[in-house]
Amino acid sequence: MTTSAEPVRPGPLAARSVVHPPVPPAPRMLRLPGVYRPQEDTALLASAIAELTIPAGAHALDLCTGTGAQAITLARRGAGTVLAVDLSRRALASARLNALIRQLAVRPCRGGLARALREGPFDVVVANPPYVPSPAPTVRSTRGWDAGPDGRALLDPLCAAAGTLLRPGGTMLLVQSAMADVDKSREQLAAQGLRTSVVQRARIPFGPVLSGRTEFLEAAGLIEPGQRMEELVVLRADR
Repeated sequence: MTTSAEPVRPGPLAARSVVHPPVPPAPRMLRLPGVYRPQEDTALLASAIAELTIPAGAHALDLCTGTGAQAITLARRGAGTVLAVDLSRRALASARLNALIRQLAVRPCRGGLARALREGPFDVVVANPPYVPSPAPTVRSTRGWDAGPDGRALLDPLCAAAGTLLRPGGTMLLVQSAMADVDKSREQLAAQGLRTSVVQRARIPFGPVLSGRTEFLEAAGLIEPGQRMEELVVLRADR
């Protein structure tokens, strides 16, 4: 398998256009073929992590790690242990390689939410889960972004488990699209006894994936007729 070191550029979810408001570029990452490319949601979540106070020696989780970009950010910010969880073996290999190059202590683990729950609880949890509404069943090649007809296939169980994932005093940062119902995420997190707030927002133009689904999205009432911009949101939840 080959790897590629690349600057962040719009992937399948974003078009080559200006972000409103501008989002700082995500870090350069080595990426095996088929691994989700760091893009605007990656950078937006990294910006939120940069503003978070991370306790020295914190036990941290990067769920749906992809290339390991957020796990590396957590390790650089002083987390004592960082667990990078993903279903994709190629993603875990990418995360391991990126951490090794930077000489950072990141532990890649294959699995999903159930694995994370077994390894917790955590002081800090960050997650960039799939959240794109899809008219078709998710397949291996699209599982990095497809998340069922309402985009909540992973958001619902994650929000429902947030209180269990976090230690008392712990914090979760979660990035998602407004199309996947931010208010529902906040309600589910609040039901876990967590304080919630929106800490980052950005609007980006539709990329190839969403542009190919506008008819479905409009029919499902997930976007307005003619809408071609997506809002990304980072939620913070504190226990």
